[in-house]
Amino acid sequence: MTSAQTGGAATPTPTDAGPVGEPGAALILLLALAAGVAVGNVYFPQVVVPGVADGLGVSAGAAARVVSATQAGYAAGIVLLVPLGDRIPYRRLIVGLLLLTGVGLLVAAGAPTLGVLLAAAVLTGATTVIGPIVGTMAAGLVSEGRRGRVSGMLLSGGLGGMLLSRTLGGALVEGLGWRAPYLVAAALTLAVALVLLRVLPAGGEPAERHRPGGAPSPARRDAASLGGAPAPVRRYLALLAEPLRLLVGEPLLRRSCLYQALVFAGFSAVWASITLLLTGPAYGLPASATGVLALVNAATMVITPIAGRQVDRRGPGPVTLVCLVAVIVSAPVLAAGALGGAPGMAGLAVGSLLLDLAMQSGMVANQVRVYGVRAGARGRLTTAYMACAYLGGAAGSWLGTAAYGRAGWPGVCAIVALTAAVALARHLAGRATDLPPAPRHT
Repeated sequence: MTSAQTGGAATPTPTDAGPVGEPGAALILLLALAAGVAVGNVYFPQVVVPGVADGLGVSAGAAARVVSATQAGYAAGIVLLVPLGDRIPYRRLIVGLLLLTGVGLLVAAGAPTLGVLLAAAVLTGATTVIGPIVGTMAAGLVSEGRRGRVSGMLLSGGLGGMLLSRTLGGALVEGLGWRAPYLVAAALTLAVALVLLRVLPAGGEPAERHRPGGAPSPARRDAASLGGAPAPVRRYLALLAEPLRLLVGEPLLRRSCLYQALVFAGFSAVWASITLLLTGPAYGLPASATGVLALVNAATMVITPIAGRQVDRRGPGPVTLVCLVAVIVSAPVLAAGALGGAPGMAGLAVGSLLLDLAMQSGMVANQVRVYGVRAGARGRLTTAYMACAYLGGAAGSWLGTAAYGRAGWPGVCAIVALTAAVALARHLAGRATDLPPAPRHT
């Protein structure tokens, strides 16, 4: 019986307890490294745009399509490939995707034209969706009482990859040209693939492949109704439809999706418009100042594992409450940025750090809540969750720039407070039915 049928928190299944022999810290750190390398493949193209324009003889606007192509590929990979984690053994899926990513990066490094580079960017973006997949894998490998801490460590790895890839990518472009970051990324990706091929458990088939009593999954029932297409195609198409079914049927999934979409909307509103503030009359700084300000948020890498331990100890509900309140508090602190000068910059630094800490820590709580819905469907649950988060972020980016044009920086900060307040109201209304803390084993 699902949480949709009971109207409350999902009842843990035997597979939720984790395997008898849990992975050690070394494997979790390796998975965090893999997540960081994979996430970095999405973000380092942002710093190669000027080099691509010069090297291939195209305009800066045309070269910037590399970034859009990579991100579009990543979004497609979340929808089309992450659900396969519920059907294909994790080692085969993760290593295979890393190998394809490495090939895509090598093609990009040797691209003679912008068209080839764009095609390679789409492939790379689509196949580098390792972060969500290792998250679902780790949730099944560890006990219920360790999921928060492990999710926090993996998220820290992804954040590290995002920050370091931009910094190192920029240095490589300046010293060796725009092709160098692609070559280095390919080497790192292929090296991680070979290491994971040796150390990941050979088994670990997704739980939903072995349903009790031989009962067919909803995806298989849908596949049987699709008619004349080949059986593997029918099963795959049915699998892709499952995230929407789960979103409709699972209250805890809808809750996490709503929280993350709203908070990420406010977060994206800030970072989509903060460059306009920093380069405007209040500060008169170059656009690179945004990147320097973003480095302040590196502290989040240390905080997310701590937030994960609190989720394990207290459950996702209390951590979500603290995070939503912190997002609301960050809004007036960020609003001080409109003052300009040193006081305004201090407000931007402190406010953006508080917003990032709250958003990322809340993400850990949301992921643990999602992983607890159904053990054998974590890939599809993650697809639904991340799709909602990205939609919220896209909406927030648009709202942020629109608000800045109409009401200036205070209007952007109002969006942060308003979206978090809506999420907080929903959370307070449904705290009694949230996922409980994991059992404490002595």
